[in-house]
Amino acid sequence: MQKVSDLFHRVGGHSGRLAGKVAAMTTLAAAVVLASTTGAWARTPPDQLIMGMSMNNVLSLDPAAATGNDVVEIIANLYDFLVELDPGNPENVQPGLAYQWEVDPEGQSIVFQLREGVRFQSGNPVTAQDVVWSLQRVLKLNLALASAWKSYGFTADNVDSLITAPDERTVRIALAQPMDPKLVIYTLGTSVSAAVLDRKTIMSHERNGDMGHRWLKTRAAGSGAFTLDEWRAKDVLLMSRFDAYWRGPANFKRVVMRHITESQALRLMMERGDIDIATGMSQPDIRALQDNPDLGSQSVRRGTMYYVAVSAKEGPFADRRVRQAVRVLIDYQGINRSIMPGYGKLHQRPVQMGLEATLPDPGYRLDVEAAKALLAEAGYASGFSTTIRVLADAPFINIATSVQETLAQAGIEAAILPGTGNQVYGAMRERKFDIIVGRGGGGAEPHPHSSLRALVYNPNNTDAAKLTNFQGWRTSFHSPRINTLIEQAVVETDARHQLALYQQAQQAYDDEVGAIFPISQMVDTAVHARDLQGYVGHPAATTRYHGVWKAR
Repeated sequence: MQKVSDLFHRVGGHSGRLAGKVAAMTTLAAAVVLASTTGAWARTPPDQLIMGMSMNNVLSLDPAAATGNDVVEIIANLYDFLVELDPGNPENVQPGLAYQWEVDPEGQSIVFQLREGVRFQSGNPVTAQDVVWSLQRVLKLNLALASAWKSYGFTADNVDSLITAPDERTVRIALAQPMDPKLVIYTLGTSVSAAVLDRKTIMSHERNGDMGHRWLKTRAAGSGAFTLDEWRAKDVLLMSRFDAYWRGPANFKRVVMRHITESQALRLMMERGDIDIATGMSQPDIRALQDNPDLGSQSVRRGTMYYVAVSAKEGPFADRRVRQAVRVLIDYQGINRSIMPGYGKLHQRPVQMGLEATLPDPGYRLDVEAAKALLAEAGYASGFSTTIRVLADAPFINIATSVQETLAQAGIEAAILPGTGNQVYGAMRERKFDIIVGRGGGGAEPHPHSSLRALVYNPNNTDAAKLTNFQGWRTSFHSPRINTLIEQAVVETDARHQLALYQQAQQAYDDEVGAIFPISQMVDTAVHARDLQGYVGHPAATTRYHGVWKAR
């Protein structure tokens, strides 16, 4: 019987024809199943990185619209950014395409100097005009990733005058409003919206003024260490080494990302050597592999939160007392003890842990009697029926089951509606849901505004505003007081006063009972082959494979 490793190698063959790649991937999928049933030993090729992961939330590859943690890692390897954040200390900003930068003494503009000789994968030179166009495009398309920039005061109308290229190697970003310039620099190093795009290639595929959006949803045009060969949603993504990369060629010729959602399947494939890295595994399966001498693991705390969210638009959850009841109908400690090890760490604030501005956890606990009293006061003494939308993957579905059980103790009968990322978060973006168990909340930038902007801020609560990347807007929770505190904090230049404003915003969110209840701050655990060297997971999910290799 042919080895699985040989079939993986076939995926990385040199036919160059799309039909050949499709056929190879079909054979690959069959081979993995065959190996699982016959006991054949497999070992991945030394020049290929084979990954198993859930790609349920990878819905678009256009950096102007690509949301979720999973796609960040993909974009970080297909594209370059002006700057990068040190994975060991994200507050340490490192050079990317820009080899140096300077903030003016008044803190109102940032000037970046670009490296010379860098080329896109098409062969086109990387210029300051490409950088400027890439950032302007995000605002002009006004898709999901524009929200961060809009919260900084940038708009489709002012971006042409604020983000400019004085010459071929210089990019100047003038701040739209007084604010901490570090936040902009952090965003340039973490947000997929800051990926530098090949303007000439993309615009050659423009249709009806879409700035190449339709074409770029399933393709890439960057200068990163790898080029995109093929992406088939919820199946496979193939990348090949870009040999002319400005940092030098990567060690791997090919990266294969396979969509595998079943934790036990990932465990089996890691045990057999079918894949090099597995993410999204359940904690029992991770523990089962701890004593395997051929495997290791790496855990990284990210800034995103696992949460329970309710829609405050209408119905029971529009009532503050009902939201307060739900807040004490979550078994935070039990969930974090039995479900979240390997996935997250108990955290109940809307600002990520570890920052000076983050308030201590409020200590919410399951309190059924208090919840019953609040529901009776709100006119729901007999409870009511509702629904919970949730991804079918661990740990989301496990959290939803726990919440379903504790809600029922107070008379709230919740039907679980499992679905894909598009079904779950699509309903949230359309503001057509009751309860969602989800994960999000920014946090990529090591700054309190990153979390509050994503989870709490909602400057316009109308349906017409379509602020889909603000999860506060998705839940219809609207607090003018909290909005004002966040807006004041982001432009405050005095560090002590800024800190106080961010803490006041968190306390106000607690007092007003916001519609998102953080449960746990995300911990991303990757299981990897012991011979995999140089792999360093990034807190902002911008993990890069350029320097990774196999010690064989």
